Amino acid sequence: MQQGLFNTESSLPDGPLAHRLRPKQREDYIGLEKLVAKYPFLSRDQIPSLLIWGPPGCGKTTLAHVLAENSGYHFESFSAVMGGIPELKKLMAHVKSIRDEYGKKSIIFIDEIHRFNKSQQDALLPHIESGAFILIGATTENPRSSLNRALLSRLQIVEIKNHNLDNLEQILDRALSLEKIEITKSEREILINFSDGDARKVLNNFELLIDLKERDDYSESNLKEIILENARAYDKNQDRHYDVISAFIKSMRGSDPDAAILWLAVMLDGGEDPVFIARRLVIFASEDVGNADIGALNIAVNTLQVVSQIGMPEARISLAQATTYLASTVKSNKAYEAINSALAYVQDNQTIEVPMHLRNFPAPNHKIKYQYPHGHPGNFVTQEYAPKNTPQFYHPTDVGVEKNIKERLKGLWKNLKTYL
Repeated sequence: MQQGLFNTESSLPDGPLAHRLRPKQREDYIGLEKLVAKYPFLSRDQIPSLLIWGPPGCGKTTLAHVLAENSGYHFESFSAVMGGIPELKKLMAHVKSIRDEYGKKSIIFIDEIHRFNKSQQDALLPHIESGAFILIGATTENPRSSLNRALLSRLQIVEIKNHNLDNLEQILDRALSLEKIEITKSEREILINFSDGDARKVLNNFELLIDLKERDDYSESNLKEIILENARAYDKNQDRHYDVISAFIKSMRGSDPDAAILWLAVMLDGGEDPVFIARRLVIFASEDVGNADIGALNIAVNTLQVVSQIGMPEARISLAQATTYLASTVKSNKAYEAINSALAYVQDNQTIEVPMHLRNFPAPNHKIKYQYPHGHPGNFVTQEYAPKNTPQFYHPTDVGVEKNIKERLKGLWKNLKTYL
């Protein structure tokens, strides 16, 4: 293993503070006790192959280094972003030669392992299976959706959460001690509170503070403004994308326009595609508002058209109008439930035949004739439109326009359908 890689006083005195503060020993890794309590195998000197999963700055790489240092194994790093199968095969051949020549086992640490495609992941399988080396992978994405099952079955998963405030306090204290610098209480709160639980952010922002203090125009408000500009996290292709759109939909469903507009702002600030948001509004208008407010779908469809044509930043206004309206209006999911029930019914039965009188070319001698509703009072006539014993799928509510729909259907189909 390379010496000095984990020293608290780096061999690169001018390197980033986060690098200089990387722990060397287990006791220096903040939060290790809780991880060992949850994953006892981390306490062993001879660790199994494992996958470390967590958000940026939570300590994935540092944990790999600490575990490797404690094991005494040879350590090699590999980036899934920078290398492919040829480079990986060379590395595996290299660690094999170290084992053959020196009898020393190796750990291969692969950062961003989720970026490997299936064939690259498969290339690791026989070597992990045979114990040719210990694999430690690191990923920011849910491994159960980003890695194939064959690889996952050979790895222990270690999930690390964002640092809590106490951890960040300790990390910052170490930085202050190393740099021999004092900061104000409010500066300390800014560094910690706007780090999103990311240790790297705390240390990078601390270095930013040091640089800013050398300027004549330094102020805490200026520090906060710069940190906030870079503090907001939003990834259109990862978990936060799905979490935020979920919160957005659930806030509208719960009739909270303030919460809905907040999540809309989070998405727009993060660079989310406004057309994607508008499409979700169209779906919501049918699924969650439905016939309780028959104008909701028109608003959503018009918003989609407007957003598609004008784009940002003006599109935010139309999105806000549609969002606040859909969140505030009456709700019914009965149309959504009706199609789900009908599909389930169709899938649970054999081919459902169309009654003869409803067919395009009914048999001329069939005893039941189709009756044209417009030829009857009120443009309605009682007749069968589906096979006998077809269940009732649509159950309108007493909310909004749907209440009127329910009353009309009850009047038309009295004694035949309940429409309760």
